Amino acid sequence: MAIRLLALDIDGTLLRGDKSISARTLEALAAAAARGVRLVLVTGRRLPGARKVTRALGDGVPLVLHNGALIVVDGEVLRCRPLARDTARAAIRLGRQAGAHPVLHCGLRGEGRLVVDAAVDPANTLLAYYLGRSREDLVVVDDLLAWLDEDPIQVMFGGRLAEMETLVPLMTDGLGGAVHLERTVYPHEGVGILDVMTPGVNKGEALALLQARWGYTAAETMAIGDNWNDREMLLQAGIGYVMGNADPAMHRLGLPVLPSNEEDGVAVAIDRHVLG
Repeated sequence: MAIRLLALDIDGTLLRGDKSISARTLEALAAAAARGVRLVLVTGRRLPGARKVTRALGDGVPLVLHNGALIVVDGEVLRCRPLARDTARAAIRLGRQAGAHPVLHCGLRGEGRLVVDAAVDPANTLLAYYLGRSREDLVVVDDLLAWLDEDPIQVMFGGRLAEMETLVPLMTDGLGGAVHLERTVYPHEGVGILDVMTPGVNKGEALALLQARWGYTAAETMAIGDNWNDREMLLQAGIGYVMGNADPAMHRLGLPVLPSNEEDGVAVAIDRHVLG
């Protein structure tokens, strides 16, 4: 069947390493749109960060944010599935016990607030970089547990890859079915992110909701991603591509592999399956 819906991850997929979209990819996306293909960006980013990307693509691109917890269509929140605040408190406590620094993602209308309760250790280069790029949305409080009187979208931990991998069983044992854990790994840099979400939230579930709402089948959908938080989305599409720059372990999932984000992998897929 013809591809009618294109679901793209942002970082490491649509964007090159310098956070730009290549001219070839922009041309391919424009040509696909001219043929009636609908684009949706499916990302772990918050709304403020995702909007920086959509400026290059034009207004009105639908957005699946926070790994599926927040969906924005036509500039309005279509759906938000936050994490229960008591569960968030439990995740904060478990993370602190393991020496991890919790970051709350807050704002059910897409405000994109990042709430922390202490300065980040400069040795945690991933979090220091992430929070440094988001200072306009950063809120520092005396104590997250005392401050937390609303349901956040998620609790995020970031740092050295080994530390993040250690957190996974701790969260699983401590919280069980009360959460969904989403991993994003960068083996070449030795760092990773662990997102604590409400159960059932993932990119694939959000994509399925939009497919049903817009009247597209899985066979009419092509999805492209580069990390483990994309896995459910790739399986929800008739054609699910892994980027060449993905974690090498993802290349063993049995899904087809594209060239890297530096080699216009997204454009290659569009040329192959949409433009012929």
